[in-house]
Amino acid sequence: MSSHTTLQHVAFFDKCRNFTKAKEVQAAGLYPYFKPISESEDTVVVIEGKKRIMLGSNNYLGLTHHPKVLEAAELALKRYGSGCTGSRFLNGTLDLHGQLEHDLAKFLGKDEVIVFSTGYGANLGLISALVGRSDKVYLDKLDHASIVDGAKMSYGRTERFVHGDMEGLERKIQSDPDRGSMIIVDGVYSMEGDIADVPALVQIAQRNGVALALDDAHSLGVLGPNGDGTAAHFDMVDDVDIIVGTFSKSLASIGGFVAGSEQIIHYLKHHSRPLIFTASLPPANTAGVIAALEVLQDEPERRDQLWANTRRLQEGFRSMGLDVGPTETPIVPVLIGELDKTFLFWRKLFDAGVFTNPVAPPAVHPAQCRLRTSVMATHSFDQIDFALEAFATIGRELGVI
Repeated sequence: MSSHTTLQHVAFFDKCRNFTKAKEVQAAGLYPYFKPISESEDTVVVIEGKKRIMLGSNNYLGLTHHPKVLEAAELALKRYGSGCTGSRFLNGTLDLHGQLEHDLAKFLGKDEVIVFSTGYGANLGLISALVGRSDKVYLDKLDHASIVDGAKMSYGRTERFVHGDMEGLERKIQSDPDRGSMIIVDGVYSMEGDIADVPALVQIAQRNGVALALDDAHSLGVLGPNGDGTAAHFDMVDDVDIIVGTFSKSLASIGGFVAGSEQIIHYLKHHSRPLIFTASLPPANTAGVIAALEVLQDEPERRDQLWANTRRLQEGFRSMGLDVGPTETPIVPVLIGELDKTFLFWRKLFDAGVFTNPVAPPAVHPAQCRLRTSVMATHSFDQIDFALEAFATIGRELGVI
């Protein structure tokens, strides 16, 4: 029996057969996803044989091509091989993992760190392990999908509050005061670019005896006096119980971590299913992250340039009348509105040599589709100005400006 016949006769697969929207967009030549990059030069990528300015990467400090990062990864590959072929719990812990955990704990100002194979897995592993049947976890409605999925994977109850509504959050907590509870939010929201109100969250957590965790995926290397994240940005590291993060943004690799007290990390090592049942972070990736963390601290001028580029991009968009929302960071969303116009805008920018990320439901409300842009420390002002000029020309053409 062919797979086509199976789809026609098994009702279970109706959802697959009836999903036609993506194919319709592909047929119209506007499909923006899964575009294979054949070559990368940091701020410039080659897609479909043409160079395009990469204005959609989370490589905030531009470290994916840094010679120290590449050299460290190459040396680890030769010394340890291509993979660990087992989980951290059993045969997959290298001395490199221990070194990275030590370096991160010191950098973040926390007792200990445990490294996961992905940032997604770090949130799954943290929330599902800590939130038990008698517990509750509170999520901002704009939290990353990994936080939402971690809450789903736990046995506890989940309460979601309106984005940034601190009064609403506290009312929800006080309506059910007898449960053990944790608040977990993004330090920087990945589709809006705004920063969590950590001082208010700390006050709420402390008044109500609730644990507080921050996901610093988009904060590490960006916020804080040393690029050490959202809690450090507000000088409240000691007041935030747990910091979660990823290596796939500023640290130029893949993987994730949880930082906290010795007791929390010890518990996670023995109860976190995504940690125990996933092969550990490969040697080359681990060594690359160690090197990237060193560069982050040794070259603060990169962060200075990142913020100069951020201001140039934000001010450029605002000056031409484009709506970038409440962003405060290198994540700069350009709100377009309807989905079809967003895809058309993306396509015209792509053809003009600028790569952006179109964001559609369910990631955002159907009326708030957007082009998510983000800058790197290594973008030149000329590249940013080229992109701004393309946005202005196409925005006027499509009636967005």
